[in-house]
Amino acid sequence: MSNATRLNSLSALTRREMLGASLAFIPAVSAWAGPSAGRKKIAAVITEYRLNSHADCIVTRLLEGYEYDGIRRTPQVEIVSMYTDQVPANDISRDMAAKHNVRIYPTIREALTGGGGKLAVEGVVLIGEHGKYPTNEKGQMLYPRYELYSKIIETFKETKWAVPVFTDKHLSVDWEKAKWMYDQSRQLKFPLMAGSSLPLAWRIPPLELDLGAPVERAVAAFYGGKESYGFHLLESLECMVERRKGGETGIASVQCLEGAPVWEWTDANPWAGRLLECGLSRCPDRKQGSPRANVKQPILFIIEYWSGLQAAGYLLNGHIDTTCFAADIKGQSEPVSTQIWLQPGRPFSHFSNLVHFIEQMMVTGKPAYPVERTLLTTGALAALMDSSYQKGKKLETPYLKIAYRAQKESLFNRGPVAALEKA
Repeated sequence: MSNATRLNSLSALTRREMLGASLAFIPAVSAWAGPSAGRKKIAAVITEYRLNSHADCIVTRLLEGYEYDGIRRTPQVEIVSMYTDQVPANDISRDMAAKHNVRIYPTIREALTGGGGKLAVEGVVLIGEHGKYPTNEKGQMLYPRYELYSKIIETFKETKWAVPVFTDKHLSVDWEKAKWMYDQSRQLKFPLMAGSSLPLAWRIPPLELDLGAPVERAVAAFYGGKESYGFHLLESLECMVERRKGGETGIASVQCLEGAPVWEWTDANPWAGRLLECGLSRCPDRKQGSPRANVKQPILFIIEYWSGLQAAGYLLNGHIDTTCFAADIKGQSEPVSTQIWLQPGRPFSHFSNLVHFIEQMMVTGKPAYPVERTLLTTGALAALMDSSYQKGKKLETPYLKIAYRAQKESLFNRGPVAALEKA
């Protein structure tokens, strides 16, 4: 088998040992061998599959098709197996599996092997979002993304074969686990893509920064829960600023402020208030009045990059129900800004662009955008939750010195808005 790589066993290793194990002691596993003919057989590993869940937004489209760029698309992949970690009363996985002749297996290994000794699929989609799981003392929902992913990796190692994987949203609530997940993809040499649907959603107006743009300061705003939607906020910010001059070099420090300190910091940093106002002007459905008056518990993510870029992300529940972005570009007298538009209510058509690029990665083996973006935003979010838990303490993040280059192509949705209801 070509492109063999050597990998460590998961058995009996501590987390620290997993991160530091020498490649000199690891058994051979074949890397992904490249695209083959025909529809790709895919396994879906899911925490919960109910109406309007992320599994519904992604897996249902892979089963039944979707609208992309104004055209109805027939999936280029075939979901042939599923594993569901939880089955709530309103579960739809059983009905969808019966409708599309998909077998549901009791274990992840069986879902990937069809119950045999060899890998029986050409890709894996991991949707570790939704379901009833515990919450830790920092307010993080402990979705078992790492645990489910670990079972996928175990199966790759047992069968000595690895295939492309997509994992929804952030990699883990824990930085070391997230880094281990990333490292496994590099050691086994399989394509890995992850993250949020927001970087691929509509932008009104259709703003994309030039590669190499001299971005000096940036602000993004969103709404929702500090951890669950805070990740979307970070990805919305990062997908824009990663295109700046010099490329991405990582995040040096973070700080999470809540309540009155949000506006105190904003007053002390007038650039942030100015860019926030500019971004909010792109949100036509924002509530009348100022965010200070409308938002009872504002949340602010302060981010300092190794490159010197200053950025701020605001969660403004009660003022907006969409995402916006604004930035100062050196040499330009006025900031640039846009709204990242999400379709409210079913069918949540902003997921269609993400599904399209999941498919493309499964078919070609080439992730549409660097997975390092999601590794960076995962680590930033974990640190911000630590800052929040420590009552707004500024935290240095030397381990987030993650360098990568954004893809040249603009991937956000430019399809006709009129087609949304058919998606």
